[in-house]
Amino acid sequence: MTGASTPQIPVTVIGGYLGAGKTTLVNHLLRNAGGKRLAVLVNEFGELPIDADLIESQDDNVINIAGGCVCCSYGSDLMAALLDLLELDIQPDHLLIEASGVALPVAIAQSVTLVARFVIDGIVVLADAETVRQHGTDKYLQDTISRQLAAADIVLLNKVDLLDAAGLSETKNWIASVAPKGRIFETANAEISQAALLGLGLEFGPDAEPGSDGGLHTHHDAKVFRIDNPIDPEHLAGQLAAPELELVRAKGFVSAPDGKVFAVQTVGRRWSVQEAPAEVNALGSIVCISHNRPVDEQAVKRALSG
Repeated sequence: MTGASTPQIPVTVIGGYLGAGKTTLVNHLLRNAGGKRLAVLVNEFGELPIDADLIESQDDNVINIAGGCVCCSYGSDLMAALLDLLELDIQPDHLLIEASGVALPVAIAQSVTLVARFVIDGIVVLADAETVRQHGTDKYLQDTISRQLAAADIVLLNKVDLLDAAGLSETKNWIASVAPKGRIFETANAEISQAALLGLGLEFGPDAEPGSDGGLHTHHDAKVFRIDNPIDPEHLAGQLAAPELELVRAKGFVSAPDGKVFAVQTVGRRWSVQEAPAEVNALGSIVCISHNRPVDEQAVKRALSG
């Protein structure tokens, strides 16, 4: 557990082989930012990755995007780009890093952790439903594809509209075998709720208004649980990340028995606990999100009871 005198910036690494839909996902998230200031880092601009109607201005390797978002090219120097982001007058709420099609997202995530202000929120890997098995068993591509998928906290199985039911089932089973820790989401055109990938669609804190689902996709269920008792934050995080709860995401503030307040969050089976900013000083709420099934309210309440 670490204190946070300076706000950290959560980072989502977006990986996947060429043509899987990474840029489509980035544009979708920018169009549905919901007031969140997103920063995007891409390997290089090449063919402009950001939809033209989102762009407000461009200056060298920086694109200003409607809604206070920004896109920067990092080329071969990711660390320099991360440090440049910290010099912005207005800091981003969340950073997306779009990896190149042949990059290993775990290597990018490891590099990001070298800059103290940034914290990895999760690794999202897109897979082209129509071609991923073919590429994943190709003798030249197999290693890259399998290592990309193995690192994923969330796998977006994209372009599912191109497969029939039998083909989709076989592809999901194959992905599950090479990405054992990744939650599989089925998408077409990389359309998925921001809440499922970047956070929970809620702002937490003393002035928060729990109860909004942040515009969740219809295949997601979100429930807000108020917390009226002190609780061990690490024990709670482990409980919420347990596979039997089948939660995609959980996040909130809790008071520990010693009176300190901690931010608790999970991404699939991964979890983290950090001491909350000083202004968060009250018992709070936890938001839990599940995919393709209702949140198991009784199981969550048992976890919250300590």
